[in-house]
Amino acid sequence: MVMLCLLVVACGQSYEDTKRMTRQQRKEAARKDSAALKIAVMPTLDCLPMYVAQYHELYDTIHGGVRLKYFTAQMDCDTALERGRVEGMVTDLVRATRIAKRGTKMRFSAVTPAYWQLITNRNSRIRQLKQLDDKMVAMTRYSVTDMLADRAVDSAKLDKDHVFKVQVNDLFVRMQMLQNNIMDALCLTEPQATWARSMKNTVILDTRSLDWQMGVVAFRDKEMQRQARREQFDLFVKAYNQACDSINKYGLKHYRELIIKRCKIRKELVDSLPQDMKFAHAKGPRQQDIDIVEKWLGKK
Repeated sequence: MVMLCLLVVACGQSYEDTKRMTRQQRKEAARKDSAALKIAVMPTLDCLPMYVAQYHELYDTIHGGVRLKYFTAQMDCDTALERGRVEGMVTDLVRATRIAKRGTKMRFSAVTPAYWQLITNRNSRIRQLKQLDDKMVAMTRYSVTDMLADRAVDSAKLDKDHVFKVQVNDLFVRMQMLQNNIMDALCLTEPQATWARSMKNTVILDTRSLDWQMGVVAFRDKEMQRQARREQFDLFVKAYNQACDSINKYGLKHYRELIIKRCKIRKELVDSLPQDMKFAHAKGPRQQDIDIVEKWLGKK
């Protein structure tokens, strides 16, 4: 009987200790997460410097480090940033500018080499912009994809009411819609654009032909006013630049496995990616791109 009581007490203490340790571990994990500089990223090629820096352990750990928060829809990145769950994100200039207009002041730390293509479903037999009449285009509202769709409509002098822009936020859902012939056209960046082209779909408009540089890495400016965050930010920029140098030196193929893992694409697609893509050191966006975005948002 005595042995049984001792066993029960021991088990009870063990259970409470386990609960206490779990609470302590959760508390410690939350503390570390709060201390880290958190950046929302997507399964897209413009996020590669962040993935490379993480892979090579370039992020400083003494000052809290950098934590990448993975999303598959840009709108979810926006929400995480505006609600303070992350301090920064890889995005486009249109979305970041609109967030700033809603009251969250932004700091642009880098311009990425991201470009977007308007790609048509091969079964829709669309080869020219004017053939978008009475067709559906997948994009995300108030983003560079929305602006690109509008440019296509304006360039072809189509009636805006006759081109149906459909909001599809998740990148992988957008690709599934293309594969299942649900959508006539889609706005995509890399590597999803290469994936779509590999299926013999047609590119009818490209932001590079418009001389748009719309990919950016942006942070909540309020966070950067704190000394600790400024130090983290400076260290992040240093790691970002080192990662860009590594990508430019060794090429995308050198990071084949990392791209496959983070972007969720097939091995053979990596070799089809644009090998001339270069990643520039951290710098702010061009004024001409800011003006284009401001003008377009002013019309919305």
